[in-house]
Amino acid sequence: MTEFTGKRWHDMGGDDAGPMNGHAPTDDHDNALWEKRVDALLVLCSGKGLFTVDGLRRGIEDLGPEAFETMTYYERWIASVNQNLVEGEIYTLAELGERMDSVAKRGDTYGIATHDG
Repeated sequence: MTEFTGKRWHDMGGDDAGPMNGHAPTDDHDNALWEKRVDALLVLCSGKGLFTVDGLRRGIEDLGPEAFETMTYYERWIASVNQNLVEGEIYTLAELGERMDSVAKRGDTYGIATHDG
């Protein structure tokens, strides 16, 4: 029988966490463009009241241990942002899929903004 420690799998407080997977904002590096966009999206959405920092944290914690261990810092953020926006009925998964298809069709120009909506 295992002893309950009172900690969930993502709670590493006081534990040796080992090497960090991906980058955190405190790392001494320039974030990739997509990471900057994830950060900006979070600021914009939370500023509009679409979700709270508590919602972001819950979404990250709900990813589960495997995703938490394999995803980078900003991959966890965008997964949680997406989950919060779907739950808040800002868009549906079908709408997201359609938009992702249209972005993928841009090919190498995926990072260039267009005026097609």
